[in-house]
Amino acid sequence: MKRISSLLVLVLAVIAACGPATTTAPSGATSAPAAGGNKLEIFSWWTTGGEAAGLQGLFDIYKKQNPNVEIINAAVAGAAGTNAKAVLKTRMLGGDAPDSFQVHMGHELTDSWVVTDKMEDLSDLFTKNGFDKAFPKGVLDIVSYNGKPYSVPVNIHRANVLWYNKKVFTANNLQPPKTLDDFFKVADALKAKGITPLAYGDKESFAAVHTFETVLIGVLGPDAYAGLWMGATKWTDPKVTQALDTFKKMLTYTNSDHAALTWDQANDQLISGKAAMTIMGDWIDGDYTAKKFSDYGWVAAPGNDGIFDALSDTFGLPKGAKDRDNALKWLAVAGSKDGQEAFNPKKGSICARTDCNQSLFDAYLQSAAKDWTSNKIVPSLAHGAAAKEGWLTNVTDLVVSFVAKGDTAGTQTALDKACKDAGVCK
Repeated sequence: MKRISSLLVLVLAVIAACGPATTTAPSGATSAPAAGGNKLEIFSWWTTGGEAAGLQGLFDIYKKQNPNVEIINAAVAGAAGTNAKAVLKTRMLGGDAPDSFQVHMGHELTDSWVVTDKMEDLSDLFTKNGFDKAFPKGVLDIVSYNGKPYSVPVNIHRANVLWYNKKVFTANNLQPPKTLDDFFKVADALKAKGITPLAYGDKESFAAVHTFETVLIGVLGPDAYAGLWMGATKWTDPKVTQALDTFKKMLTYTNSDHAALTWDQANDQLISGKAAMTIMGDWIDGDYTAKKFSDYGWVAAPGNDGIFDALSDTFGLPKGAKDRDNALKWLAVAGSKDGQEAFNPKKGSICARTDCNQSLFDAYLQSAAKDWTSNKIVPSLAHGAAAKEGWLTNVTDLVVSFVAKGDTAGTQTALDKACKDAGVCK
């Protein structure tokens, strides 16, 4: 536990300084709005593949313990909460809070909902259920504000993973790339064979930022990357220029229809063998499980070896929840050992707790659990851990524009201004 806490120091310093194709509800849940009473409305963006399967695992445990409670699944499709966050904000500001909602730990939690006094302090829940001992101190710190916990982490995700089709690589006598130079050599070989080197889908704008942040990490390294969110690394640094140019070059090896595809639709091209690689978080492992695809391998994104780009999904208790007692029971399940063991193997994530049975997890997730305790940890930008919401929004707009126009100098100047507007850079 001390080892994990020390690895999170970098993430904490950053914070201090500043999924999908369907909307099918898991069984046992309905999609109508909750009206209060013996109900439980859970709001998330988990609607596809392993996401829905993992959520169902939590619902199953909750229903077993609370058979008379009707679960209302208020999931809104859109990877990384692209659509859900807008709906949630409208509901929260309109006095129509769900009983509990999914939120990324870090700035997304604290800046959006805790500082604005929209969430209940969960100190009593944590003490009663032993969460203060079950979660590493570093994780506890990130879901807390002024020393009080405000959400229950259900998992730890890794964002910076390169996935590849083993059959395609074997047939072309290729090894998965570890460096950016390796990536472009492999990509050239694949392109010459008529195979799309990198499956990429940025219909939902988070995917562009997600890929770009792995390039930033690969070019700058963990400390300089984390420094971007504290003002220690200047956005005018020549290595940021290099990262933008590298990202632009990487985009030339992607599928031409990327703007029309979501992350999971792009991943289908890897599954079919039309494409060879994709860069995405490890929820893709859950997508493979749900689609019964096993012929895949993984390495850290190019240049990211030994670095764990982290994010976590959590659930909290909004003030004014219509079914407060049922929501507290939900949070107890979400943070429990049984709940996290039911959820994470399906979701494609590792437990936020330290006591889960690793034999329940597949080979990738077991490797991720080991990396979590040994790698240098940095916070994900695209998934709410590294930067304030307004800053992330500005960066997202700039990266999306960069994908379309490829203006390195203009984008770098605008990124520097966005940092200054966020009050971090001078």
